[in-house]
Amino acid sequence: MSTNKFTGVINLDIRDSKPDWAPFMLPKAPKDAPNVLVVLYDDTGLAAWSPFGGGIEMPTLQKLADNGLMYSQWHTTALCSPTRSTFLTGRNHHLNGCSCITEAAQGFPGWSGRLPAECATIGQVLQDNGWSTYWLGKNHNVPEQDVSSGASRSEWPVSKGFDRYYGFIGGETNQWYPDLVEDNKFIDQPYGPDEGYHLSKDLVDQAADLDVGVFGEPGIDFGHPAEQLLLVG
Repeated sequence: MSTNKFTGVINLDIRDSKPDWAPFMLPKAPKDAPNVLVVLYDDTGLAAWSPFGGGIEMPTLQKLADNGLMYSQWHTTALCSPTRSTFLTGRNHHLNGCSCITEAAQGFPGWSGRLPAECATIGQVLQDNGWSTYWLGKNHNVPEQDVSSGASRSEWPVSKGFDRYYGFIGGETNQWYPDLVEDNKFIDQPYGPDEGYHLSKDLVDQAADLDVGVFGEPGIDFGHPAEQLLLVG
């Protein structure tokens, strides 16, 4: 909500009053604000990729590297849930309550598997500043006890700064018969493997459907190309 002060006029007679919508308008991203696309690879060795000197040829990623910036001080926690939490928030995984994967969470500080309210995600920051936000693919940052239809949604992506979500919230899933989630509900896959279904293709199709042009605002698409890593490269 805007922090502008109300500058309208309030009188006993509505005909003598003047509305002012400015204090009640939602924030909008600045003019010409960029779109942001993040592709997060999980459980893979960067040193094996051609952009980092490895033997696996990745021409699309190489092109991005050749025309952009390459950082050399990225540190992982050696586990997917904690590393993803640090990327989402920019904070240490213990501060995020994510010292281990969510299935191994325990009732200790730094180990609960729940992001504290003060650890805002990149989605929340951009959403609060007028961006439309989307998350596609793997999540694995929802506590195991919350992975059911009647459980809390407080740690699901839609509660963490993302307008829309499509993917799976566990640590892994079957690529032909995935445990799919759309926004805040479990869903069946749109068609079966006998008709050509594969999760990677489904995620690409969903990415096209969630094009930021539909919303008419800059957006962030936080994607994970599933375990097959076929979305990019």
